[in-house]
Amino acid sequence: MLQAGIVGLPNVGKSTLFNAVTRTRNAEAANYPFCTIDPNVGVVTVPDDRLQVLSDMSGSKKLIPAAIEFVDIAGLVEGASAGAGLGNKFLANIREVDAVVQVVRCFDNDDIVHELGSVDPLRDIEIINSELILADIATIEKRRSTREKKAKQGDKESQAEVALIDKLMPHLDEGNPALTADLSDDEKKLMRDFFLLSAKRSIFACNVAEDELAEAQENPDGHAMVKKVRDYAASTFGAEAIVISARIEEEMVDLDPEEATEFLADMGIKDSGVSALIRGVYHLLGLRTYLTTGEQETRAWTIREGMKAPQAAGVIHGDFERGFIAAEVVHYDDLTSLGSHAKAREAGKLRIEGKEYVMNDGDVVEFRFNV
Repeated sequence: MLQAGIVGLPNVGKSTLFNAVTRTRNAEAANYPFCTIDPNVGVVTVPDDRLQVLSDMSGSKKLIPAAIEFVDIAGLVEGASAGAGLGNKFLANIREVDAVVQVVRCFDNDDIVHELGSVDPLRDIEIINSELILADIATIEKRRSTREKKAKQGDKESQAEVALIDKLMPHLDEGNPALTADLSDDEKKLMRDFFLLSAKRSIFACNVAEDELAEAQENPDGHAMVKKVRDYAASTFGAEAIVISARIEEEMVDLDPEEATEFLADMGIKDSGVSALIRGVYHLLGLRTYLTTGEQETRAWTIREGMKAPQAAGVIHGDFERGFIAAEVVHYDDLTSLGSHAKAREAGKLRIEGKEYVMNDGDVVEFRFNV
C-alpha cells in the first residue's frame, strides 16, 4: 500500500491532522477498520460517495472502500539536514514515503505558540524545502564521488549519472526542488534511482482556524495566508493547496457520519476539508479506482493510472490476470444515470473490452477469465 507522509514544523497542526484523519475515517467506514501498524502509521479509507449509490442499486451486504497509508513524520526544525533535532529520523521517514502532505499553519492563536515566534506560512514551507534540498545536495555529491572514476573509464551508466548530477546541482543550489528540474523522460527515470527527497510530489494542507474555515473554503483567495500558500505551491511546485481545519476534524472523532454532517452544517460548511485532502493525496500518488458491485459487496479497487484491464484484474487475484479473457465495462456515470446493467446494455453503454483496454477511474467492471 502506498504511503503519504504528513510533514510540518512543530505546532502547525500536523499530529492533530494525523490523529483526526485516521480515527475519523474509521468512524465513517466500519467495514474497513483503522489499523495501527506503528504508533505513527495509519490506514485511511478514501471517501467515495459512488460506493453507497452502487450498493443501493445492487443490494450489497457490505462496502469496501479504497485505502492508503498516512505516516505522521517526526517534526522538523531548522538544521535537520545537518542532524539537528530529529533531523535524521525526519529525513529517513520522508525517503520511505511515496508523496508528501505538507501541513502549513494559516491561523493565529496566542495559546498555541509557533516554534519561530510568529505565523508565516511561506517561511515555514521554505524551511522544510530548504532542508530537503540541502539533504539532496549532500546525496548527489556523495553519489558523484562514487561514479566519477567509472565515468572517466568509459562506463556509460556512470557517465549518464554524472551528467544528470551536473544538471541537477545548479537547480538545487538555487533553492529549487528536484521535482521541478527540466529533465527528459530518461533523466527522470534515472533520477528515481537517486531517491531524492525534493523529487517527491507534494500537496499542501492549509490549516485554518475553526471560525475561518467556511469563508476560506468559499473564497481561498480572500484569506491572506491561504492565498499566499496557494500561489506559492502552484508557482514553485505545480502543486495543489487544500483548506482544512484539523481542529474541527478532531472534534468530530467520536461522531457517527450523520452527527458529523449535522455538526458541519451547523457551522455552515459541508466538509472540514480532510475528505478533499485524502482524495487529493490518492490522485497525487497516481492512483485511480475501478468498482465492482453485486449482492455480496460493492468495492473500490485501487490501480495505477494507465493500468490495462488484465493488470487491473490481477489486483483482485493473480488468476484473474493469468486467465484474463475480457472485461465487461460500464462507467459509473452511465450506469447510475440509466439505473441498471440491463438498461446500460440496451443503451450500448456496457462494453466488452480486451487486453489493451486502459482502465478509467469510475469504471464498473466484471472480469471474464479462465484458469
